[in-house]
Amino acid sequence: VQLQASGGGSVQAGDSLRLSCAVSGRTARIHGMGWFRQAPGKEREFIGDTTWNVRSTSLPDFVKGRFAISKDNAKNTGYLQVNSLNPEDTAVYYCAVRLYGRSSFDFWGQGTQVTVSS
Repeated sequence: VQLQASGGGSVQAGDSLRLSCAVSGRTARIHGMGWFRQAPGKEREFIGDTTWNVRSTSLPDFVKGRFAISKDNAKNTGYLQVNSLNPEDTAVYYCAVRLYGRSSFDFWGQGTQVTVSS
């Protein structure tokens, strides 16, 4: 399974971005897709995840209302919509997938940089 993240960039505070994560390979093995971010000097942070082949999504409270996770199974692509960005959202954003029978995210995209200026 291979993942390709895209959609990051340099934006102004208050802007929105939609990050994409294209998946290729043995996609039938995928149970879920997660999104993470890592800011400079900080540990990687879990944002949320979605079950790949079933329409269900979970998001931690701190992102609800600003971040939304979705997917298009026909395109084998997952999305992270990020709204009302602020400088504290500056980070490298990663997508990852968890396979059936696995509890961890084993396959990761290369990350896409989001830089928010005030």
